[in-house]
Amino acid sequence: MTTQNLLVELFVEELPPKALRKLGDAFAGVLAEQLRALGLATDESVVTAYASPRRLAAHISHVWLKADDKAVQQKLMPVSVGLNAAGEATPALLKKLQALGADLSDPIAAVAALKRAPDGKAEALFYDSLVTGATLDTGLQKALEEALAKLPIPKVMSYQLETDCELPGWTSVNFVRPAHGLVALHGSTVVPVKVLGLKAGNTTHGHRFEAAVHPVVLADADSYAVTMEIDGAVIASFAQRKAEIARQLLDAAAELGGGVQPIEDDELLDEVTALVERPNVLVCEFETEFLGVPQECLILTMKANQKYFPLLDAGGKLTNRFLVVSNISPIDASAVIGGNERVVRPRLADAKFFFDQDRKKTLESRVAGLDKVVYHNKLKSQGERVGRVRQIARDIARLLNDAGVTDAYSLNADNAAMLSKADLLTDMVGEFPELQGTMGRYYALNDGLSQDVADAIEDHYKPRFAGDALPRGMTGVVVALADKLETLAGMFGIGNLPTGDKDPFALRRHALGVIRMLVEKNLPLQFAELTNIAFAAFPRGMLGDAHSDVSIFLFERLKGYLKDGGYSPNEVDAALNAPAMSVWADIPPRLAAVRSFALLPEAPALAAANKRIGNILKKAQEVDPHVSELLLKEPAEIALYAAMKDIVPAANAQFDAGDYAASLQTLAALRAPVDAFFDGVMVNAEELDLRLNRQGLLKSLHDAMNRVADLSRLAA
Repeated sequence: MTTQNLLVELFVEELPPKALRKLGDAFAGVLAEQLRALGLATDESVVTAYASPRRLAAHISHVWLKADDKAVQQKLMPVSVGLNAAGEATPALLKKLQALGADLSDPIAAVAALKRAPDGKAEALFYDSLVTGATLDTGLQKALEEALAKLPIPKVMSYQLETDCELPGWTSVNFVRPAHGLVALHGSTVVPVKVLGLKAGNTTHGHRFEAAVHPVVLADADSYAVTMEIDGAVIASFAQRKAEIARQLLDAAAELGGGVQPIEDDELLDEVTALVERPNVLVCEFETEFLGVPQECLILTMKANQKYFPLLDAGGKLTNRFLVVSNISPIDASAVIGGNERVVRPRLADAKFFFDQDRKKTLESRVAGLDKVVYHNKLKSQGERVGRVRQIARDIARLLNDAGVTDAYSLNADNAAMLSKADLLTDMVGEFPELQGTMGRYYALNDGLSQDVADAIEDHYKPRFAGDALPRGMTGVVVALADKLETLAGMFGIGNLPTGDKDPFALRRHALGVIRMLVEKNLPLQFAELTNIAFAAFPRGMLGDAHSDVSIFLFERLKGYLKDGGYSPNEVDAALNAPAMSVWADIPPRLAAVRSFALLPEAPALAAANKRIGNILKKAQEVDPHVSELLLKEPAEIALYAAMKDIVPAANAQFDAGDYAASLQTLAALRAPVDAFFDGVMVNAEELDLRLNRQGLLKSLHDAMNRVADLSRLAA
């Protein structure tokens, strides 16, 4: 029996654009998965997903009309339960065979056909049967129902269908959008399946306005994409439609010249792809007077409200032209262009009005109003929150000053922290919450504040997402750290911890931001001190004791951050478990040193020896690292002590200079004397003074070897 390709299409009303790509992939994926499970498709079957605003479809290659029959062996029961002493079937066995559909016209023959085989300590009875393979008619019906049931539908609609029977009436159907057509073709043959009150056929609908014919007749499964494009004026493939839009956007910008480029926004491109079936990019423009408004405001309103693509010049500055992706291609597009220009104009006028009105009041004059804005019912107002952020920022600035970092930004950090949330009370941020911080920067500059303070007001939200840039200056870093630490301490202190799939206060993002700033900005700040000053900023009794919870949370995020950076779990554990690892900025050079050490031929033996030494010292409990040369008896321990006197000071000097890789490489020379020591010396000697002296020698060696990292973590 030969295979043929299968096409299934569900024609619906306009699907939710932000969910379309996921819906299309899920529909095709589950459909293919179910057909493979039934034996109607193979692992070699190629699955192609299609998704447009009004259809979900899947093309699956090499689909069988009927699956192969399968020989199945089922365990029934232990022999002692199924057969009596005379070897005859018990009632329990006969009942089981009857349930399986076995032929019991001759019970003796039926029992004789059973197989006996060991099953653990006992012997069991097994029944062999032949299961008839599924047909495509029944298999596709089941697979289609399963695919619809598993669609990641954001919100289900309920609608009515007229019942297909002699008696008039209506039945309720639940789906993402009302469905109006179903296609199921195996080659050129219609597969008679039903779903959502629809019967499968070979016709569908094309573009709402520009289809060449109606209905669109599909000759076979393989002609779907071509027929939809030619007869239906629809690019059915989401990926192909997205690529076509991207091409047209670049071509339209190139025709304008001057190095203009459409703004890069893959999320917007996905959403627009989900809104059109036959894309046609048009160039529009607005009045240049609106360019006096911060371009972030204009870009956001064009993207979020109108789904337009703003055009930037070669320097990244907004121009007064933008691109529209239309779903129609009229001969004269002037009406479409004019309509879009008329629609965007009031949006831009609103943005200009908000900007002009907001600048009539200074940011500082708005700070008092934050006392009336609730932050959280257990954490009081935004005004009180700003006070806590200011205190934490001052303390961080003091720590940096004590560590030898210039404190020129201290006053600026306090000023930026005070004004950091003031733009929440502006009209612009009220209309576009995404612009908080950004508008604060513009208004700070308008008020005559320094560039450093203005940048810090915007940057204290950074990093806003994975891969986002860190604050530009140290003032912004201080305020950003203070803001994130206040959030972590406050939310953990009142019990608002993130769960496996929910993190409404973005605490994971805040934690990663703290980690990135400490590590990537090379800040000489001790993690424990930061958590202490964060909790100290809250009034006594407001929070529960969550110091350890915050510490564990940040430490786990730190591990993930380092592993995402390409380091192995063993390398990360080795670096993080070094004694007195308190300054996280120290971690990258330590990790680099661990990686280079692990490549040395001496590394495996030294790591294993280090692990062995650690186990010995654990059993010995408290050990004095002091060594008496008079008590060194064996040649191997004398040689090890002599090597350590020569090598360890040099390694320590390199460590103190921050050259961790060189320090570990120097210590690698101890491999031979360490191996000889364990081969020729009994550490736990019967004489107490010898035992303590040898333990002290190992303690001294252990301390020297683990300054950079816990090398035992590298042991296999």
